[in-house]
Amino acid sequence: MRFSKKKILIYLIFFIGLYFFATYQLPFYIQKPGNTEALNPIVEVADGYTSDGEMYLVTVSGLQATPLHYLLAKVLPHNEIKPLHEVIPEGITTDDYMHAQLQVMESSQEASLVVAYEAAEQDITIDYAGVYVVSVVEDMPSIGKLEMGDLITQIDGVEITESTDLINYVEEKAAGDRITVNFQREGEQLTEEITLDHFPDDDTRVGMGISLVTDREVTVDPEVNFSSGQIGGPSAGLMFALEIYDQLTEEDVTKGYEVAGTGEIDYEGNVYRIGGIDKKVVSADREGIDIFFAPNEDGREDSNYVVAKEKAEEIGTEMEIVPVDTFQDALEYLESIPEK
Repeated sequence: MRFSKKKILIYLIFFIGLYFFATYQLPFYIQKPGNTEALNPIVEVADGYTSDGEMYLVTVSGLQATPLHYLLAKVLPHNEIKPLHEVIPEGITTDDYMHAQLQVMESSQEASLVVAYEAAEQDITIDYAGVYVVSVVEDMPSIGKLEMGDLITQIDGVEITESTDLINYVEEKAAGDRITVNFQREGEQLTEEITLDHFPDDDTRVGMGISLVTDREVTVDPEVNFSSGQIGGPSAGLMFALEIYDQLTEEDVTKGYEVAGTGEIDYEGNVYRIGGIDKKVVSADREGIDIFFAPNEDGREDSNYVVAKEKAEEIGTEMEIVPVDTFQDALEYLESIPEK
């Protein structure tokens, strides 16, 4: 078959257009229901107890939109399109963002270890080494001075062992005050003077403009192994803590139920708001989950629990949506229900 130059040009334009349609990245981010994954293969306590039921973590799937993805998200259910800067801060690459999310996941796993081992009255030792910079806020004083991965050890000569030390110290300061920050970067000891300022989105708060994670060395007995792969973010904290506790204790906490949920957890066992909970409810329902824990946020009107409950009613699931403010709330609920 012979092709004229005109036909070749038409085909060329068509394939270039098709390639652009499928690969050109738009300044939007698409979020949709991700996976509901059993925690037993991900979290392994040495010589831990087994259960008749199962604990699950739930994820939100996300990607930067192409024209093709954008159009599909417009017509497919449970897809949400957000401006890219609302998900990935300006000046941060996608790789840097994912690296930060994996760091936060490690911190979440550590918090869940502390909560579960203390609740189960098992051996645990915590040593503090300093505070890592997870990200730097655009147009704030730390830009150009601190970087992701810096380990802050002192502020004005005061030793910083955990993030609350730094936050409490800076909260006593005012905009315009200067502080001296000692930190490590790639093995080198460095010092910077930083002038504190108001946050651009909250003029009641003063700070350097960084997000933090505490560098803790947590030692437990029996040992725990995590294999969460490329799952990032803090939202599996509550479910990690429940799974670890379940393996540490002889009693079957699951009571034979399929139990999922979400929520960031701190070292005191408090459960905090996360993003995309409506999509997580959809994912959990598809997996046949019986019970889904959602952050209650002390009963605020637009809490994660309220959003999860509305989505559950919309899709007509029989899954029980349970509000929790703490790890203990979730544990007490499971202890109160009958065997399946």
